[in-house]
Amino acid sequence: MQFHHHGYVSGEPRVRDAAGSGIDRPAEVPDEMDVLIVGSGPAGMLLAAQMAQFPGVTTRIIERRDGRLVLGQADGIQPRSVETFQAFGFAERITAEAYNIAYMNFWGPDPENPRNIVRTVRTEDYAFKISEFPHLIVNQARVLDYFAEAAAHAPGRIVPDYGVEFLGLTVDDGAEHPVEVRVRYAAGPRAGEERTVRAKYVVGCDGARSGVREAIGRKHVGDFSAHAWGVMDVLVNTDFPDWRTKCAINSEAGNILHIPREGGYLSRMYIDLGEVAQDDHHHVRQTPIEEIIRRANDILHPYSLDVKQVAWHSVYEVGHRVTEKFDDVPVGEERTPRVFLAGDACHTHSAKAGQGMNVSMQDGFNLGWKLGHVLSGLSPSSLLTTYSAERQPVAQQLIDFDREWSSLMARKPEEISDPQDLATYYLATAEFPSGFMTQYGASMIVGDASHQSLAPGFPIGKRFTSVEVVRVCDGNVVHLGHHARADGRWRVYAFADAAAGAPADASPAGEPPALERWAEWMASPESPIMRHTPAGQDIDAVFDVKAIYQGPFEDVDISRVPELFRPRTGPLGLTDWEKVYAAGPSAWCTADIFAERELSRDGVVVVVRPDQYVAAVLPLSAPEELAAFFAQTMVRARQ
Repeated sequence: MQFHHHGYVSGEPRVRDAAGSGIDRPAEVPDEMDVLIVGSGPAGMLLAAQMAQFPGVTTRIIERRDGRLVLGQADGIQPRSVETFQAFGFAERITAEAYNIAYMNFWGPDPENPRNIVRTVRTEDYAFKISEFPHLIVNQARVLDYFAEAAAHAPGRIVPDYGVEFLGLTVDDGAEHPVEVRVRYAAGPRAGEERTVRAKYVVGCDGARSGVREAIGRKHVGDFSAHAWGVMDVLVNTDFPDWRTKCAINSEAGNILHIPREGGYLSRMYIDLGEVAQDDHHHVRQTPIEEIIRRANDILHPYSLDVKQVAWHSVYEVGHRVTEKFDDVPVGEERTPRVFLAGDACHTHSAKAGQGMNVSMQDGFNLGWKLGHVLSGLSPSSLLTTYSAERQPVAQQLIDFDREWSSLMARKPEEISDPQDLATYYLATAEFPSGFMTQYGASMIVGDASHQSLAPGFPIGKRFTSVEVVRVCDGNVVHLGHHARADGRWRVYAFADAAAGAPADASPAGEPPALERWAEWMASPESPIMRHTPAGQDIDAVFDVKAIYQGPFEDVDISRVPELFRPRTGPLGLTDWEKVYAAGPSAWCTADIFAERELSRDGVVVVVRPDQYVAAVLPLSAPEELAAFFAQTMVRARQ
């Protein structure tokens, strides 16, 4: 964590100074604003935390409830989400209170006595194999708390406006604030009062029964499957030996997905309630908790549950639905979107794949920086068209994955030819549920693959996969990607050529190293920094540029590193020492990022979006291609 760059800080460094709309923020929702977020679920709260990094943008978030969520329904936190928490500054704290999934065990009928169940497979959780981040279980309410804290502590000082209900909206593109929104106070001294507010953009994060979705004429496409599940969070005593291990249980009496919860005692169980008749008319949703517990005990035989307390329970029919577009622009029409949908407002599915909250948060992450850049004057409004274009296909992929996983989970024993095939599928598809399969296609913010061969380990359009490096200024081993924060900045990683950083007496005579020539060009009038950084702001206010040298950190003389990588920022003009890294390997760092990510030893530039996805891979020798990439993405800010 870096602080003090604006002067000495003696208090909590996570609490940033208020700025812009965060100064003297009015307690009441104003008549006009830039962004109105409807709903304070995972998508909405992440979006609020991101928008709070843009204090020049006035953002409000309304929520019908009269206060914070007390009991959340979602609980599975995939590694990509923990990586996102890292960017927002709370990954370590939420990991400490969460349940960390180390194994997933599989149970099936005992061949000698099929009425009983036996453990058939014990597997390490997939997170261990593909990421430095764990697979967690924690109450959705706590996730929202952390994002609320991040939003309240950021310069924009955003806090939810509780007790305000969305009623409807209309769009008048000719107005400065074209979205007219009708709201009603649902709690407090003004309960029942209706009023109209106006916004430049509205984001509907208001759940599966979204009023915002209805207001713009979008519809969920899909249906419910003919299968129902009971779900309960319970405190029990039991003789089932894997009570504190995630399990998929298949028996003659049905199926259970068992997930231990945070705190050491609580667990969640998804209990198979069987096929639902076509003329049921959702009556299965009235199944009493006593029946759900009875079915759980039947499935677990010969083991049993003595339920001491039910913290929460519900019954649901598996639904797989996605909205055809995630904004208000009609299919086939080209204009700037004014209303967006995120989270359950535009995609719903079963809970058993553990994806709902995770994908919803990525919706918010994808949209937030784009709204911030457009409203701050950094990017053209056409940037906003990429939101639906990128996120709708991801939601459809999720629906397809969840349909297959749910079908596998619901099978009867006689339909299973290989007792290990569920475990095999679980591990074989690990990258998708982890959140790492998303790959955005070419667009104004994702370049083509013409130079992908320079960095095969950083696939264009996929999230930036971090590797440990050594920070040159102090010799500490750190993850390169963990230094990036969700502050709305682009990251530009300049991986040096072999000649860069060599001792003076070892450097080849003649032309300077490619990294030095590239750094010199980045200070020229044609560089993205000079073109797109607003006048009066720090040189790294929009582009966070870092250098990674090939050799051991001891061989890098930081006093000879180009000044681009040692910028002076803040009101005191202090040098930032934490933009120069070395690949190693060394006694402290066994990894070599050049080898692990197959990076060209001639050097390469990797451009990463504010939401951590690789946008471009370019050679050090062609800086004009970097300028051309950002010219289509950003507005020219100064000469």
